[in-house]
Amino acid sequence: MDKREKGILGEDAVCARLVERGHRIIERNFRKSFGEIDIISQIDNIIVFTEVKTRQANSMVGGLEAVTVSKQRKIIRTADHYLCNVYPGIQNKTLFPRYDIAEVTITRTGTPTVERIDIYENAFTADGIYTLY
Repeated sequence: MDKREKGILGEDAVCARLVERGHRIIERNFRKSFGEIDIISQIDNIIVFTEVKTRQANSMVGGLEAVTVSKQRKIIRTADHYLCNVYPGIQNKTLFPRYDIAEVTITRTGTPTVERIDIYENAFTADGIYTLY
């Protein structure tokens, strides 16, 4: 299984978990030249931008640590573009953005399977970050 297939496995598992928690999945793998968002979902009046990091058990760097400040800025910039140009609900000021990180741990041997999912709500904020997309 290559890196992309592992990523898809992790994203599928996180989507299922989010739906269990009451989220409505709006979009997956939203891409612009300046960034990408793995999962965009909505729960109540919150639009959630989730970065998924899939790692094998006992990896040196966890998923949470892998989302650097630079990566956070790219996610925020892409989310701003999405909110202003793609998703119409934000124009009515009805939705509030939230940035989550999902860590997915998969087995190290055999066919990779999901061992654990940790979702960190409000893992980072857009405070102090100005974007023009």
